[in-house]
Amino acid sequence: MKQLIIINGPNLNLLGKREPEIYGHQTFKEYLEDLKLKFPEVSIDYFQSNIEGELITKLQDVGFSYDGIILNAAAYTHTSVGIGDAIKAITTPVVEVHISNTFSREEFRHQSYISPNAKGVILGFGLQSYELAITSFLKV
Repeated sequence: MKQLIIINGPNLNLLGKREPEIYGHQTFKEYLEDLKLKFPEVSIDYFQSNIEGELITKLQDVGFSYDGIILNAAAYTHTSVGIGDAIKAITTPVVEVHISNTFSREEFRHQSYISPNAKGVILGFGLQSYELAITSFLKV
Protein backbone atom coordinates (compact mmCIF):
# COMPACT_ATOMS: atom_id res chain seq x y z
CA MET A 1 0.00 0.00 0.00
CA LYS A 2 1.36 3.41 -0.97
CA GLN A 3 1.78 5.90 1.82
CA LEU A 4 1.11 9.50 0.85
CA ILE A 5 0.76 12.67 2.88
CA ILE A 6 -1.08 15.84 2.02
CA ILE A 7 0.53 18.93 3.52
CA ASN A 8 -1.48 22.14 3.41
CA GLY A 9 -0.19 25.59 4.23
CA PRO A 10 -1.67 28.80 5.58
CA ASN A 11 -5.36 29.56 5.54
CA LEU A 12 -6.32 26.21 4.02
CA ASN A 13 -7.81 25.31 7.40
CA LEU A 14 -10.51 27.82 6.41
CA LEU A 15 -11.69 25.93 3.33
CA GLY A 16 -15.45 25.94 3.20
CA LYS A 17 -15.57 29.40 4.79
CA ARG A 18 -12.86 31.36 3.00
CA GLU A 19 -13.65 32.90 -0.40
CA PRO A 20 -16.05 30.14 -1.49
CA GLU A 21 -16.17 31.61 -5.01
CA ILE A 22 -12.51 30.57 -5.37
CA TYR A 23 -12.16 27.65 -2.95
CA GLY A 24 -15.64 26.14 -2.78
CA HIS A 25 -17.91 25.30 0.15
CA GLN A 26 -16.45 21.98 1.31
CA THR A 27 -14.07 21.82 4.27
CA PHE A 28 -10.81 20.00 3.72
CA LYS A 29 -11.68 17.55 6.49
CA GLU A 30 -14.83 16.57 4.58
CA TYR A 31 -12.90 16.32 1.34
CA LEU A 32 -10.16 14.21 2.94
CA GLU A 33 -12.75 11.62 3.97
CA ASP A 34 -13.98 11.53 0.36
CA LEU A 35 -10.40 11.01 -0.87
CA LYS A 36 -9.82 8.12 1.54
CA LEU A 37 -13.01 6.44 0.30
CA LYS A 38 -12.07 7.02 -3.34
CA PHE A 39 -8.52 5.64 -2.88
CA PRO A 40 -8.83 2.77 -0.37
CA GLU A 41 -5.59 1.26 -1.69
CA VAL A 42 -3.63 4.31 -0.48
CA SER A 43 -2.78 5.33 3.06
CA ILE A 44 -3.35 9.10 3.14
CA ASP A 45 -2.04 11.14 6.06
CA TYR A 46 -2.72 14.84 6.50
CA PHE A 47 -0.98 17.84 8.03
CA GLN A 48 -1.90 21.51 7.95
CA SER A 49 -0.13 24.49 9.45
CA ASN A 50 -0.19 28.25 9.12
CA ILE A 51 3.44 28.36 10.25
CA GLU A 52 6.27 28.13 7.70
CA GLY A 53 8.74 26.42 10.03
CA GLU A 54 6.24 23.71 10.94
CA LEU A 55 5.73 22.95 7.24
CA ILE A 56 9.50 22.66 6.75
CA THR A 57 9.84 20.39 9.79
CA LYS A 58 7.02 18.14 8.53
CA LEU A 59 8.63 17.92 5.07
CA GLN A 60 11.90 16.86 6.71
CA ASP A 61 10.11 14.35 8.97
CA VAL A 62 8.31 12.55 6.11
CA GLY A 63 10.66 13.33 3.26
CA PHE A 64 12.66 10.11 3.44
CA SER A 65 9.98 7.56 4.33
CA TYR A 66 6.77 8.27 2.41
CA ASP A 67 6.01 7.29 -1.19
CA GLY A 68 4.82 10.78 -2.02
CA ILE A 69 3.99 14.22 -0.71
CA ILE A 70 1.16 16.37 -2.02
CA LEU A 71 1.97 19.93 -1.03
CA ASN A 72 -0.23 22.98 -1.20
CA ALA A 73 2.01 25.54 0.46
CA ALA A 74 -0.58 28.24 -0.32
CA ALA A 75 0.90 31.75 -0.03
CA TYR A 76 4.27 30.32 1.05
CA THR A 77 4.61 28.96 -2.49
CA HIS A 78 5.46 32.45 -3.64
CA THR A 79 7.61 33.58 -0.72
CA SER A 80 9.39 30.69 0.98
CA VAL A 81 12.89 29.88 -0.17
CA GLY A 82 13.06 27.68 2.95
CA ILE A 83 10.23 25.39 1.81
CA GLY A 84 11.78 25.20 -1.65
CA ASP A 85 15.12 24.23 -0.10
CA ALA A 86 13.45 21.60 2.11
CA ILE A 87 11.92 19.95 -0.95
CA LYS A 88 15.29 19.94 -2.68
CA ALA A 89 16.86 18.28 0.39
CA ILE A 90 14.44 15.33 0.71
CA THR A 91 14.13 12.19 -1.41
CA THR A 92 10.37 11.68 -1.36
CA PRO A 93 8.80 13.10 -4.53
CA VAL A 94 6.55 16.13 -4.09
CA VAL A 95 3.63 17.19 -6.25
CA GLU A 96 2.75 20.86 -5.85
CA VAL A 97 -0.99 21.51 -5.94
CA HIS A 98 -3.17 24.59 -5.91
CA ILE A 99 -6.93 24.74 -5.82
CA SER A 100 -7.09 27.89 -7.94
CA ASN A 101 -5.29 28.69 -11.16
CA THR A 102 -2.54 30.85 -9.70
CA PHE A 103 -1.75 32.25 -13.15
CA SER A 104 -5.21 33.79 -13.39
CA ARG A 105 -4.67 35.65 -10.13
CA GLU A 106 -2.32 38.40 -8.94
CA GLU A 107 1.09 38.58 -10.61
CA PHE A 108 3.02 37.69 -7.43
CA ARG A 109 1.26 34.30 -7.45
CA HIS A 110 2.92 33.41 -10.77
CA GLN A 111 6.26 32.68 -9.02
CA SER A 112 6.81 29.38 -7.18
CA TYR A 113 9.80 28.42 -5.06
CA ILE A 114 8.44 24.85 -4.97
CA SER A 115 8.02 24.06 -8.67
CA PRO A 116 11.73 23.77 -9.57
CA ASN A 117 12.11 20.83 -7.20
CA ALA A 118 8.68 19.24 -7.54
CA LYS A 119 7.85 16.09 -9.48
CA GLY A 120 4.98 18.05 -11.02
CA VAL A 121 2.50 20.87 -10.56
CA ILE A 122 -1.30 20.65 -10.66
CA LEU A 123 -3.39 23.79 -10.38
CA GLY A 124 -6.76 25.22 -11.17
CA PHE A 125 -8.94 22.12 -10.81
CA GLY A 126 -10.42 22.99 -7.43
CA LEU A 127 -10.16 20.28 -4.82
CA GLN A 128 -9.87 17.77 -7.66
CA SER A 129 -6.22 18.91 -7.91
CA TYR A 130 -5.51 16.64 -4.94
CA GLU A 131 -7.13 13.64 -6.67
CA LEU A 132 -5.01 14.25 -9.74
CA ALA A 133 -1.91 14.36 -7.57
CA ILE A 134 -2.78 11.05 -5.88
CA THR A 135 -3.37 9.48 -9.28
CA SER A 136 0.07 10.66 -10.41
CA PHE A 137 1.65 8.57 -7.63
CA LEU A 138 -0.38 5.50 -8.61
CA LYS A 139 0.74 5.65 -12.24
CA VAL A 140 4.24 4.22 -12.06
